[in-house]
Amino acid sequence: MRRPAWWPCIVAMVLASFAARAEVWPSRLIKAVIPFGAGSATDVVPRLVFDRLAAELGQSIVIENRVGAGGTLGTAAVAKADPDGYTILAHSSALTIAPAIFPNLAYDATRDLSSVLMIGSNANVMIVPATRPWKTVQDFLTAAKAKDASIAFGSVGIGSAVHISAEKFRLAAGIEATHVPYRGGAEVITDILGGRIDFYFCPLATALPLIQEGQVRALLVSTPKRVADLPEVPTPGEAGLKNADSAIWFGVFVPSKTPRDIVGRLHAAGTRVLADPAMQASLKKVGIEAAAMTPAEMDALVVRDTAANAEVIRAAGIKP
Repeated sequence: MRRPAWWPCIVAMVLASFAARAEVWPSRLIKAVIPFGAGSATDVVPRLVFDRLAAELGQSIVIENRVGAGGTLGTAAVAKADPDGYTILAHSSALTIAPAIFPNLAYDATRDLSSVLMIGSNANVMIVPATRPWKTVQDFLTAAKAKDASIAFGSVGIGSAVHISAEKFRLAAGIEATHVPYRGGAEVITDILGGRIDFYFCPLATALPLIQEGQVRALLVSTPKRVADLPEVPTPGEAGLKNADSAIWFGVFVPSKTPRDIVGRLHAAGTRVLADPAMQASLKKVGIEAAAMTPAEMDALVVRDTAANAEVIRAAGIKP
């Protein structure tokens, strides 16, 4: 069918309209979905950055806590959102755990989301009650491998990042231990202090004051390198444990079809925010070390961590 003579003009106008909209992004407020509740680490950490990011972009960022199903409800909402740069996702390394816990997800994080900004990472610290006799991780492992040993560890839920940290340690060490899931970190801390469980891979910011006050003892950090705040506490590698490293990271994502120029602008703005020493100091207060990473590097990290966590969950026999 022959198109009318004015058809090219219409096409040009439509393309020009799309180009104009891309050039002025962001021209209205941006919605940031956080798939966990207010006060959680995945809520607190991005909020520190979003306040400054909004100023950098010249547009407001409104935060929506869309909770449920281990963070998968909010994640699915962003994965299916219009890829126009006005709906973003703040998530953590829990993003790479969910696929093995919830096999029938409505999205594929490696396919339906694109990485934008790595905010930083946080070490977990293996803490034990101060009343236990274990001074080192080797002391703990000797006790755990004893014939009559009965070891229990806590987490903030099945498949949580702290649960995976503990399971990686347990598998690498070759010990048996009973997992006790709790509704929140405060409950785990209460039972660690009371000696009702034996160990907990606790986020650094929460663990540090307890360690400094002598209420718990730190035996191991989960990261490949030692933590500046706990220079005497060894890493899994230093303790002779292979493939036991783990860290909780926090980042920003968008729907995968979001134009790359928008991804680039958002990444550049976020990088400027994170480069500010004042922002780095604010993140440090909640145990976060800023980590520079390109979107492509972050996409690769998501793929690697998703595969690695699936293997841990399979080996540990973790079920929802």
